[in-house]
Amino acid sequence: MKTRTLGLGGPSVSAIGLGCMGMSAFYGARGSEADAIAVVHHALDQGITLLDTADMYGPHTNETLVGRAIAGRRDDVFLATKFGIRLDPADPRTRRIDGRPEYVTAACEASLARLGVETIDLYYQHRVDPAVPIEDTVGAMARLVEQGKVRHLGLSEASADTLRRACAVHPITALQSEYSLWSRDPETTGTLAACRELGMGFVAYSPLGRGFLTGTIRTPDDFDADDVRRQAPRFQGENFDRNLALVEQVQAIAQDYGVTPAQLALAWVLARGEDVVPIPGTRRLGFLDENIAALAIHLTDDDLARIDAIFPPDAAAGTRYPAGGMAALNR
Repeated sequence: MKTRTLGLGGPSVSAIGLGCMGMSAFYGARGSEADAIAVVHHALDQGITLLDTADMYGPHTNETLVGRAIAGRRDDVFLATKFGIRLDPADPRTRRIDGRPEYVTAACEASLARLGVETIDLYYQHRVDPAVPIEDTVGAMARLVEQGKVRHLGLSEASADTLRRACAVHPITALQSEYSLWSRDPETTGTLAACRELGMGFVAYSPLGRGFLTGTIRTPDDFDADDVRRQAPRFQGENFDRNLALVEQVQAIAQDYGVTPAQLALAWVLARGEDVVPIPGTRRLGFLDENIAALAIHLTDDDLARIDAIFPPDAAAGTRYPAGGMAALNR
């Protein structure tokens, strides 16, 4: 397994991580816990070290699942989780962002208990709370580091200005944001450049475009009734058709190179820089091996130019979240 470093002098992790969210939430019908644990174990056996979860996945059940999967294998894992999005127990679709210092402490304690560990390797604020100064939230996170409960701090979907303010309080090891061929906001908003300016790593979630870039999704009806992707503008109406046409062009390039569309999409993310670590999620062993094989693909400058000609930064039709979700980004 190849490795990459999160930031200047930061921790070394596998060049590809494993996003665990879909094992418990959001993407429709889920398999058994035993199957999910088998995927995690296979990932660890193949040298993947970075596992990514969050307290709101489930809610809470994904952390419990990951905790069971890594029991007895803690030394093999660089464990990342997140706090800050609180779901209404009566209606999980209703959520609010909470960055208050007292909540930071309580959320961390709860995550440690569910994960069954004494220390979290990378603790992210899932979304920035506009009602709480980032200095206050990161200050509380820094105290968790002092107490030995957390090793490294991260932010998710934060703006370049927020990153700079946060780093003035405590070193931030990584920013996690959506980044893929059809989600290139980190380039256009300046957050990727800010990470490099500040010596931070960049963790790319949904590097396969929520599965769309794999070419296996041909119609909105391919999603289960409770799959949250049905709510995203990119997967609706004319947007879906326009985006599918782009994916078909990616499929054609992948066929030319003798790789799968998923592998080409991952290779593109990996080629964005040694400081970028994608964390594709999957519930299937075969797809996991397919993703790992993308590490062997080398894209030349000409290859990248050919792909960028199809997928420039503004190519995707529709926003990646409904209006409420978009309002919580890049704060």
